[in-house]
Amino acid sequence: MSGGFAPAGESGGTPADRTVHPIETESYRIMRSRADFAHFPPLARAVVERVVHTTADPSWTGEVVAGETALRAGRAALLDGAPLITDVRMVAAGITARPAEIGLDRPGVAEFAATAGLTRSAAGIRLAAEEHPDGAVWAIGNAPTALFELIRLAETGRLNPALVVGVPVGFVGAVDAKAALRRSGLPAVTTLTERGGAAIAAAAINALLYWAEPGGNR
Repeated sequence: MSGGFAPAGESGGTPADRTVHPIETESYRIMRSRADFAHFPPLARAVVERVVHTTADPSWTGEVVAGETALRAGRAALLDGAPLITDVRMVAAGITARPAEIGLDRPGVAEFAATAGLTRSAAGIRLAAEEHPDGAVWAIGNAPTALFELIRLAETGRLNPALVVGVPVGFVGAVDAKAALRRSGLPAVTTLTERGGAAIAAAAINALLYWAEPGGNR
């Protein structure tokens, strides 16, 4: 399969082999007949294809920003068992190959948010960062405030992520938060406009976990 991405189920070292329904295989065939993915490097292609497949919208080919080196680092961390932390339950629910921790569900998050003057999403990220300061993979699909807090923690030396999938959705703060993530120099996946969301964040993580290296290597 071109680009090393195999929607037929090779897991490339993921936690479990993945059996893909023929409908998904046909969906990928149709998708590739309608959009050109050939110019993307292998892992970026896997991410963009998974996002387009998830949304049935080929316009995402011009929306996703993802560096190959960052994606490889994030995939390696995931396969090595690094913590995977999401901002909200909807992102975690969409990640099918392994469990994720949810910042918003951390004990005491509401009380901490009120005390610290943060949104609950940002408070959840700060609490999760205290437990997992180094080497985790972070997937932010809902709250720009969560992404801003993650960037702030990294800038102050309190967080060193393996990868940040930062794709919050919305008209208030989302574009600014994603632009700030790109400027930060952190290894990242972002989107350029207001578009994003839990399904996009989950799709990016799933793509990294499903991808099979050509020749069967990690």
